[in-house]
Amino acid sequence: MEFTKMHGLGNDFIIVAGEQTLPDNASEMAVKLCNRFFGIGADGLVYILPSDNADFRMSIINSDGSEAEQCGNAIRCVAKYAYDNGLTDRETMTIETLGAGVQSIRLTIEDGKAALATVDMGAPILNGLDVPTTIAENPVRGHIVEVDGRKFEFTAVSMGNPHCIIYVDDAIGFDLATWGPKLEKHPLFPRKINVEFATVRSRDRVDMRVWERGAGPTLACGTGACATLVSSVLNGLTGRQATISLAGGDLFVEWNEENDRIYMTGPAAFVYSGALV
Repeated sequence: MEFTKMHGLGNDFIIVAGEQTLPDNASEMAVKLCNRFFGIGADGLVYILPSDNADFRMSIINSDGSEAEQCGNAIRCVAKYAYDNGLTDRETMTIETLGAGVQSIRLTIEDGKAALATVDMGAPILNGLDVPTTIAENPVRGHIVEVDGRKFEFTAVSMGNPHCIIYVDDAIGFDLATWGPKLEKHPLFPRKINVEFATVRSRDRVDMRVWERGAGPTLACGTGACATLVSSVLNGLTGRQATISLAGGDLFVEWNEENDRIYMTGPAAFVYSGALV
């Protein structure tokens, strides 16, 4: 099996192209290959597959073997892989995802290679039961979740996958390892949840750190950055355009007022290619 290692702001993936369908052992392969000590090492295993509805279909298997509905960093990597490897010559393409449907990606080309990708991430889902949470509110904003005697106030947003955004004094130094896994599996979130800890620096800049469902702490989360902007607008903390600063770098996110859609712009990078024998 040939593969390519790629990353979006340090959120890294093993990209596999050429399969016609998702292999039956994809979950087992993801656990094995994503292991950073005994495998290749990655946050997820990503298959580029044929689609009846778009140019390509993206299937993402987290490092724990679970399937993710969507990933903003992975979709930029898939778009770059497709263009750089001649799967398409179009600078704008469509990619089908499990949870967010068909999404459009526009590439910025430098020296014949894709350097940046702007992804139409679609409209955010704000109804609590659809995120999903167990809370029948629309939106879920300022709700309290309690774990181990500590109360957190959160906003819930789905970008095709579920997010819980919590504002803290210092997102950069926040103890992800303690609170991330406890919040991820809290009963309020029936399909578990991605947890973003955010600190607003100005009307157009937010620091964010993430505990990803099925992967743990990662250097970046594209859908999480989008959800963080939505939450910040809903809470009156930022404008509708902001730079979301992640451990691996920055993403620029816009929530368009006219069509309600989220646009995310950021890089994707090739690391190396190899083969499993």
